[in-house]
This record gives sequence, C-alpha cells and structure tokens, in this order.
Amino acid sequence: MVDVLALVEARLRTALGEPDARAAVTFLGTDRVEVLRFHEADILRYATLGMSARPMTDPGAMLADSVEGPRAELVLSVRGGTADTDELLRPLAVLAASPQVEGVVVAPGASLDVGEPLWPGAPFTSVLVAEPGGLVEDLDLDEPLDPVRFLPLLPMTPNEAAWKRVHGAQALQERWLTSGTDLRDPSRRSVRLD
Repeated sequence: MVDVLALVEARLRTALGEPDARAAVTFLGTDRVEVLRFHEADILRYATLGMSARPMTDPGAMLADSVEGPRAELVLSVRGGTADTDELLRPLAVLAASPQVEGVVVAPGASLDVGEPLWPGAPFTSVLVAEPGGLVEDLDLDEPLDPVRFLPLLPMTPNEAAWKRVHGAQALQERWLTSGTDLRDPSRRSVRLD
C-alpha cells in the first residue's frame, strides 16, 4: 500500500518549501496529526499532515470504507508578526481529527468551529473551508484511492459564521471580496454584514 502521508508531505514541501516548525498531536482513539509551519516573507502557512491517512466517511454510511472516499489536508495562511498564531497548532489538529472523531466529511463550503479563539486574542473561533487547487494542487493517488485535496481555511468571526449559516458560503466570500477584506490579517474585524 502506498504511503499517503509521505506523498502528502512531499507535495507540501514542493508547493510551500521547507517547514520551519512542526508539532504532533494525538487524540484518544485517533491517528496522529502533525501541523507543519511554513514561512514565506511575512506569511505563515500552517498545514496539517495526517488527516489524509484515511478516507473520510459519510456519517450516514453503514460501514466505513478503508480505501475509497475523499481525502484532504487543511491549510491556513496568516500574516505573521502581529499575533501569537503558533497557538493555532492544537485547534488546527482538532479540526483535522474531526473526520475520525465526529465522522464528518470536510468539504468546501463547510464551517468548522473549535468553540474558542483559534489563538490567544483571536477574533475567530471558526473557519470556512474554501475551494482547493490554488496554493497546493491536489495530489493524485493510484486507483482506487481518491486524490488528496488541500483545503484552504478562512478564519471567520462569530458574526460572519452566523451570517454564513443564513446566506451561505458563496455570499460570505462575495462580501469579503467586495469589501477588500484581508483574510490573512490575524486581527481583522468582521466584514460589514448589513
């Protein structure tokens, strides 16, 4: 069987360079999840490594498939130097473990909430899962394995998360775009939602 995580790490290194830090978290009853930090100019990128070891399973399925099913890793980018974003490592690992712990399929348009600030003093407790393919290209695996998708995470304030539940992910992303919101700003305010 192919070592999916070795291929995923190679893809991350090709796309983002060498990681300058990494941390591992293991939750009871789950596989180990690592979070790698990449530094490019003033941007810090945090990427999970471990979520794609197993395919995500539809919570309504009677039996989990150990081979076929969607696979993903999470990538979050923030501007460095203005907040202690390295405290993001544990919440990001929690989000990456959610398919194993809660039986959810993480896909574009979904909201993921950790119930506390993503890092000390952060105005964000949740993230919007964005479309893959921009920063890190999908990693094709041999049949019958699904490709690994690298899903960008966009931090949301509680007001933005509530607005997104009513109006949808696309509407929130359009609001951010028309407002010129810097989604990498670790201390940004909520976009105007009225």
